Amino acid sequence: MPISDLVSPAPRQVRLAGALTALPGLALLVFGVLLALNAGDDPAMAGGSVAAEIAYYVVLAAGVLACAAALLLGKTWARSPALVVNLVVIGIGWYATGPSDQPGFGVPVMIVGVAVVVLLFREPSRAWVLGQRAGESEEEAARRGGAAGRAAEREQRGE
Repeated sequence: MPISDLVSPAPRQVRLAGALTALPGLALLVFGVLLALNAGDDPAMAGGSVAAEIAYYVVLAAGVLACAAALLLGKTWARSPALVVNLVVIGIGWYATGPSDQPGFGVPVMIVGVAVVVLLFREPSRAWVLGQRAGESEEEAARRGGAAGRAAEREQRGE
């Protein structure tokens, strides 16, 4: 299947949000790999609990990266999980900045999280996820069936 068949139309804001959402996923993956590499050095870290922790970070990274890739491909289902991920990222940045007294780490992390939330709530992003047509209100799109109605129309045309 060609990649052009996988890519759906999406505004630039959504694709940028997908690229930024990949950052925490990559960070989780790197953390899992580093934990795996360092687990053998310390006898206290050896055992099943470390393996479970490594698996947890890798699975979590895979989920976040799947959401990021889906946003890059223009899949509407990825918007909500990406928002949840980035709200957690904002919380991590806040904690690093305030209680942990690490603003050099926390502020950039918060900026990335806030940027994604803002990008996914901008008007073009909302119109995309709601399936709005040009000149159509959100209410009209909802009455027509929104994104589900848009998908049904494409299916009827054989796209």
